[in-house]
Amino acid sequence: MTPEALTILTDHLFNQLAQQPSGAKRLFHGRGRCFPDLEQITVDWLEGQIFISLFKEPTSDELDKLNKKIINWTIQTEWSSFKAQSILLQHRSRERSPTECLWGNYQEQQVVNEEGLLFQLDLGKNQNSGLFLDMRYGRRWVKENSQNKRVLNLFSYTCGFSVAAITGGADFVVNLDMAKAALSRGRENHRLNQHDLNSVKFFAHDIFKSWGKIKKYGEYDLIIIDPPTFQRGSFALTKDYQKILRRLPELLTENGQVLACVNDPNIPAQFLIDGMREEAPTLEYQYRLDNPPEFMDINIESGLKALIFKKTPANALNEGSQHV
Repeated sequence: MTPEALTILTDHLFNQLAQQPSGAKRLFHGRGRCFPDLEQITVDWLEGQIFISLFKEPTSDELDKLNKKIINWTIQTEWSSFKAQSILLQHRSRERSPTECLWGNYQEQQVVNEEGLLFQLDLGKNQNSGLFLDMRYGRRWVKENSQNKRVLNLFSYTCGFSVAAITGGADFVVNLDMAKAALSRGRENHRLNQHDLNSVKFFAHDIFKSWGKIKKYGEYDLIIIDPPTFQRGSFALTKDYQKILRRLPELLTENGQVLACVNDPNIPAQFLIDGMREEAPTLEYQYRLDNPPEFMDINIESGLKALIFKKTPANALNEGSQHV
């Protein structure tokens, strides 16, 4: 990180803060490789806390320069005008991803408002805070497309999609994730939004051992698949995603929809399109959701891929193939 790059970073942050951000929003996305020498830095605004993440261990000299730049920045900045409360620095490359407070009042637990949805974040406790900000448009889409629907949320994490679905008028949501702690946070997220938990189920199970339980609550009008790239002992995206895709036709209602996601920078959207065509040919690709503009990337395939598919009746699919 050169002095010139750090100046670009602080200038960019100042311009973003001048726009009076609210809720939870990415302020700086170096990982999109649009800012040379800043590829391993991201900065988020979390209801007044400025959260800086370093994804690569800097040299001691680089870290010293970064800290001095931020300290000088805080001295020269009237933070009350930005409603900022703290500046936090997370070391993602270190064991347990420790977080330190560089300035202000550090709140480890923070409630944020994203387009009317409330989420509880844990800052410094885990590598991830509990909400992936690049999926904002995905949650918005689910909220807008869940009215009167039964929804299955696979790899639900802290149930962001579930909160969006119930807010959008879903009749029922099933959340499935192996992490009990994440699902517990998901329950709290629903309570924050004053949701009736009788309309929501939470199952801490391995998806590949739970098809019977999943089918018990189906069929589903909407299925959401947002897996990690790798989960030790249970899931590897490139070899296990197909096992999920081939199950979709039997789980979906007629004209049911699927939101399928991939967040590995090395795997393109075509991976999902080809996989669905091979494993679940009755599901047709519709379109890809845009990513929020603050997540600009030098290569669109390196960012989040969130694709919409829709089930087509077999007879309609056969008729269409006869006219090709």
